[in-house]
Amino acid sequence: MVNGEVVKELGARADFAKDRIEVDGRNISIKGPTVYYLLNKPKNCISSVTDPLKRQVVVDLIKTKTRIFPVGRLDYDAEGVIILTNDGELTNKLIHPNFSVPKKYLVKVKDVPTPAEVERLEKGVYLEDGKTLPAKARLIRETKENSWIELTVTEGRNRLVKRMCLAIGHPVAKLKRVEFAGIKLGSLKPGEYRLLTVKEVEKLIHLS
Repeated sequence: MVNGEVVKELGARADFAKDRIEVDGRNISIKGPTVYYLLNKPKNCISSVTDPLKRQVVVDLIKTKTRIFPVGRLDYDAEGVIILTNDGELTNKLIHPNFSVPKKYLVKVKDVPTPAEVERLEKGVYLEDGKTLPAKARLIRETKENSWIELTVTEGRNRLVKRMCLAIGHPVAKLKRVEFAGIKLGSLKPGEYRLLTVKEVEKLIHLS
């Protein structure tokens, strides 16, 4: 419901700073208006609020007076989907390992993995901090020197995708996250952002 009225129109929008939004009777505002942004993080940008080396951080890219923070992290040299919000409760849920939030990547790797190597990614590979959980992987394009893999993981380990690909003998040359918890990147260019829709926020709240 938005301002007491049931939203029936697909793609309807609301302003989290002005409107009262409820999902199943629960006001999703916590200690004041909550905001939810989807950012296409560019390369060479830190997934943090501050950086001691004074490098660009993701919150620098969003024009808002509200104090927001990123949900999880994305490698410095990677680009793609990252959500920023001031909703601490939802953030804790999305990064908690019990919820196994899916994260989909397009990965450019050196050479062309064999079907057996792609299957290893799906079944799990052994890393220094343990075997990875089952994933979804498929080869989507190849050239003479490189290839692209679509890889979906549900873990949040540091540099996980890069380490998985290295474990099967194919170092990562480029990494782009195209989907997080069902929220897709869409047509946003690197550095661009938008507010999440009411439906997208509801989807995250009810994630289980």
